[in-house]
Amino acid sequence: MTNNFLLRVSNLGKSYGAVQALQDVSFTMRPGETIALVGDNGAGKSTLVKLLSGVVRPTSGSIEIMGRAVDLTSPDVARAAGIETVYQDLGLCNNLTVAENIFLGREEIVGWGPFSFLARSRMRERSRQALAGLSINVPSPDQNVAGLSGGQRQAVSIARSRLWKSNLVLLDEPTAALGVQETAKAMEAVRQLQKNGVAIILITHSMPMAKEMSDRVIVLRRGKKVGDVRTAAVSGDDIVSLITGARDHHIEAA
Repeated sequence: MTNNFLLRVSNLGKSYGAVQALQDVSFTMRPGETIALVGDNGAGKSTLVKLLSGVVRPTSGSIEIMGRAVDLTSPDVARAAGIETVYQDLGLCNNLTVAENIFLGREEIVGWGPFSFLARSRMRERSRQALAGLSINVPSPDQNVAGLSGGQRQAVSIARSRLWKSNLVLLDEPTAALGVQETAKAMEAVRQLQKNGVAIILITHSMPMAKEMSDRVIVLRRGKKVGDVRTAAVSGDDIVSLITGARDHHIEAA
């Protein structure tokens, strides 16, 4: 039944000299599933995200996408494999417009050779379509992102993953530094991804968000996976006890 898995991570590890940032982490993920990845600072969450997004390469272990082993040597390779990452700092360029940020590194060109130029009108229209349906209103694809609110910037990043029809989106603290209203809108934008059948790994410190938005919760502690639980089967206190070590035995989802 391996082919039913969108993602299979097997014994993944990453060391920096004598420091073991991640050790023997394994899990599977089905298409359209949402996993909340939780743990204290230094637990290994950021390292796992970097490995899955192609920013760094693992020291050990393997990653499979749809049953095929992949070597994610760069973010471009990860994106080509259908993995899009929305970082906490959103990775947006303030001096560029909304459309230019959505197409950054993937600009559409018309013409050939010395007669080629950017298809700006087409990129603006595709950006407008990608933003349509999100609960956060972004005034115009021509506006510089420097003038956008935190929630609007989040919408631009999520629209980028919608446009490129990613199979898996890694969301790193999507509501960090947002107010109450913008947090609600950002969560609704995440729900739009879920409705479109996109699988999501949601990195969050928020237990309410983990409980509300995920199908499963994976808990990391000191670089190791200490829990993989069905969200509906545990309480927020159960998850916190795994994070802190108050519950010291490994839990796997049924």
